[in-house]
Amino acid sequence: MTLLIVTTVLWAFSFSLIGEYLAGQVDSVFSVLIRLLLATAVFLPFLRWRGYKAATILLYMAVGALQLGVMYLLSFEAYLYLSVSEFLLFTVMTPLYITLIYDLLKGRGVRPGYALSALLAVAGAAIIRYDKVSDNFWIGLLLVQLANICFAIGMVGYKRLQEIRPMPQHTAFSWFYLGAAIIAVIAWLMWGNPEKLPTTSLQWGILIWLGVVASGLGYFMWNYGATQVDAGTLGIMNNMHVPAGLLVNLAIWQEKPHWPSFIIGATVIFASLWVHKKWIADR
Repeated sequence: MTLLIVTTVLWAFSFSLIGEYLAGQVDSVFSVLIRLLLATAVFLPFLRWRGYKAATILLYMAVGALQLGVMYLLSFEAYLYLSVSEFLLFTVMTPLYITLIYDLLKGRGVRPGYALSALLAVAGAAIIRYDKVSDNFWIGLLLVQLANICFAIGMVGYKRLQEIRPMPQHTAFSWFYLGAAIIAVIAWLMWGNPEKLPTTSLQWGILIWLGVVASGLGYFMWNYGATQVDAGTLGIMNNMHVPAGLLVNLAIWQEKPHWPSFIIGATVIFASLWVHKKWIADR
């Protein structure tokens, strides 16, 4: 749980940085490429293949390609149609995707209790982030939901792989990031725009921070933490970035949230976690 909390705080800065300094200014595919190449470089020294079946390695690469490669491409594109607040609003369904996909991968029916606690987390985040959306929100909504599903499948897939095909986490992540980086390279060769590269040291600095810290260390801590908790807790914690992101906006850009909805929504999210841990988990 500690790793999930630390990563949530870390990621809270990413949404605003991308929305403020990269979206619409730097080619989205290039942003994904640099972010994933840097994250891959962090874990490349831990790359090992001896003693592991090719199928296992390919599966770890596949979940990385989906959770980060495809998800990032969809997310960065979505920022062209959405404000940061709208983007955060449209991520609130991810907890439900996580619990449903995990149950499907385990080959069992959907557990009503887990779905209920996930829906409580969704409701809390929606209460916080609901406001008037832009004219392009349907395109943004579709892109974010596809990104959410890719993120959920990859995260739950990694958790499941650690259960049935265990591998040391640092080694697993070297293959995980390699799979994501391959997707980014292919995307750059197909759709990249070399005329929209970063033009300021601030943009380059943000890309380096996103690649090394938010992606490289952040996703390692998040997925490592994901293997230590049940799927319901994982889903609920995924929505903690909503209140955290708003507090970051307040602290750095003095963008005040609507306090009544913020307090009510955050309370519902924390209540969903308490209800899940007290009455639902492991039952």
